[in-house]
Amino acid sequence: MTVYVLAQLRFTDRAAYDRYQAAFMAVFQRFDGRLLAADEKPSVLEGEWQRDKVVLMAFPSEAAARAFAGSPEYQAISVDRKAGADTLSLLVHGLG
Repeated sequence: MTVYVLAQLRFTDRAAYDRYQAAFMAVFQRFDGRLLAADEKPSVLEGEWQRDKVVLMAFPSEAAARAFAGSPEYQAISVDRKAGADTLSLLVHGLG
């Protein structure tokens, strides 16, 4: 069953985050994920949103999503993400 990873970020060190972003796709493409959205200017339809960016990824299974997130390659680049952004990340199960 498809799962989604929804990340909401608030930048704390843009230079560090930019290093992460530059390395992200090379790592991400090694896994079975699809990048569905990465938006620094989403439109708020309801409520207050106090973040700077939203990212939506799809994976064929929870195991695939966790394999990506836990991989040594991703862990190596995520040092810059953690230094560059306060991140809320959710694993969401699709319907079906």
